[in-house]
Amino acid sequence: MASISKALGEEKTEQDRRALAYLRTSSATNVAGDSAPRQRQAIAEYVARTGLELVAEFHDAAVSGADPLDQREGFARLLAAAREQGIGTVLVENASRFARDLIVQETGHAMLRREGLALIAVDDPDAFTADTPTARLVRQVLGAVAEFEKAALVSKLKGARDRASTAAGHRVEGRKGYADTAPELVREARRLARKSPKTGKARSLREIARELAALGYRTASGAEFSASQVQRLLGQ
Repeated sequence: MASISKALGEEKTEQDRRALAYLRTSSATNVAGDSAPRQRQAIAEYVARTGLELVAEFHDAAVSGADPLDQREGFARLLAAAREQGIGTVLVENASRFARDLIVQETGHAMLRREGLALIAVDDPDAFTADTPTARLVRQVLGAVAEFEKAALVSKLKGARDRASTAAGHRVEGRKGYADTAPELVREARRLARKSPKTGKARSLREIARELAALGYRTASGAEFSASQVQRLLGQ
């Protein structure tokens, strides 16, 4: 159980123990070959070792490892299933089955983190969290791009409000975020996101959402916050 504890944290609920498998074969020749059975066996052996429950398998056949995740039909179905069933773990045979291109790997992994999903390469559970110089550089570049896009959007929205204010003859403000309307919610989300001083582990976005719900913090409709909503809370 040591490897799964290291990858996912030591305190897991039954829901947390469910996982989805993702397979990818890069050419039509490989579709009928040994690639898929090999991936399936590696994932099955990991599941047997760690006690996870494999719920479903999704396969992108004849799809290049350089193709973006949002252009892969099988992965889109996997993501939809994870959202619908609240499953928080995705298993792949190795990092290259997820993506061969490092940029695609990092952007795809970042997308899964925003969804509250843990991505595990069964041949090396730390593959997607290793702090190598190359991976660190890519993350820094992606972070800089995201920061630029956010600043550009803020500037664009401010310009639109200025024009609307001039036309209306009074100041028109944008919709306020939770940092303004519910600062205590943001504080609790950030507290829950901190690593445990004892274990060094951090809660997943889904776990934070469940903790917030237990404390009485829910959306206007009474539902738990989604993983992406928690991510936005932490960014405020």
